[in-house]
Amino acid sequence: MRALIAGGGIAGTVAALALKKAGIDPIVYEAFDRGADGVGAFLTLAVNGLDALRVIDVDPMRLGGFDTPRMALHLGNGRLLAELTLGPAREGGLTARTIRRSELYGALRDEAIRRGVRMEYGKRLAGAGRGVGGAVIARFVDGSTARGDLLVGADGLRSSVRRIIDPAAPVARYLGLLNLGGYASGIKVPGNPDTMQMFFGKRCFFGYVPHPDGQVWWFANLARRHEPTRAELAAISREQWRAELCELLASDATPALDIVQATKEIMSGGATYDFPRVPVWHNDRMIIIGDAAHAASPSSGQGAAMAIEDAVVLARCLRNEPRIGHAFGRYEQLRRERVERVVAQGKKNGTGKTPGPFGRVVRDLLLRLIFSSRGGREAKPMDWIFAHRIAWDGPEPTGG
Repeated sequence: MRALIAGGGIAGTVAALALKKAGIDPIVYEAFDRGADGVGAFLTLAVNGLDALRVIDVDPMRLGGFDTPRMALHLGNGRLLAELTLGPAREGGLTARTIRRSELYGALRDEAIRRGVRMEYGKRLAGAGRGVGGAVIARFVDGSTARGDLLVGADGLRSSVRRIIDPAAPVARYLGLLNLGGYASGIKVPGNPDTMQMFFGKRCFFGYVPHPDGQVWWFANLARRHEPTRAELAAISREQWRAELCELLASDATPALDIVQATKEIMSGGATYDFPRVPVWHNDRMIIIGDAAHAASPSSGQGAAMAIEDAVVLARCLRNEPRIGHAFGRYEQLRRERVERVVAQGKKNGTGKTPGPFGRVVRDLLLRLIFSSRGGREAKPMDWIFAHRIAWDGPEPTGG
């Protein structure tokens, strides 16, 4: 069986690794003419995503990054609200890791190539349909075609495969937040590399973690009521972003302002989105996974982990069920409830990040009441997400 994979990012590359393990021949087609080396900021890959990689024989400790098993929540005045564990550690002490996105992608791509996965670049999907004998024929903008038994759409938020499967598919929901980030040098900040520090500031949400090498990795969420276009965002210079951030952070009693000022290059802002529900994930020969099917707010901390879980479960279903359409149906049964619950949780997590002046007062009061009512106990509101487990053989996925 041959699988065509549209999209060579994290979702597509892990899908190729998982399908290869299942005895299926994958070919990855990436729209851009090169890989994602050096592209993008960083992410914290949750323990459930890392554990899913182990299922397909990828060693998480060889992906780069550093352990960040905890998160500390603060108000903008610096007051500590709570400390959260980002999921219970798995066998061997496996816990959440913070990794540069390009470093993660590069490690996964190199492993896929080592295992014999074919990857083609500059192949932007133009369309797809059924060929003779039930095969899928993918057509690319450069005029070339590819033939396979199935097509996996791992092509992200603006997925072409999603529109091919269902021309009436919904568009992503704008969440009213922009996301910026950067790497600061030459500055000392409170905290250790094992804990992500998060601040509900008066006018901006801010998070940082000290890297073991002394850098400070950070991100910020800014409110934007109206959705900006990509051209509008691209027209804003790094120094304009810096000036806006400094103004928003100036009234907070946190290290955020100093961190931004110590950052040489601020990564341009991007709008954040999610999909509350994508009604149609597949037809009898095509299927979407990852952000193409269920993009979650970055506030969920689960975008990459959900894509990895998707890839492993899909490969497992295709291995166990020789009829492709039936395998797709079983995959959806196993994944839809979980991922839509994660999307809802991510939306909830982001709701209080940037309220107005009155909303901020109410938010801070509620946060203090919620966490003080725990009687000093550590908060664990998302353990149902982290507890999810996938076995390559034996029982189907469990937990959450």
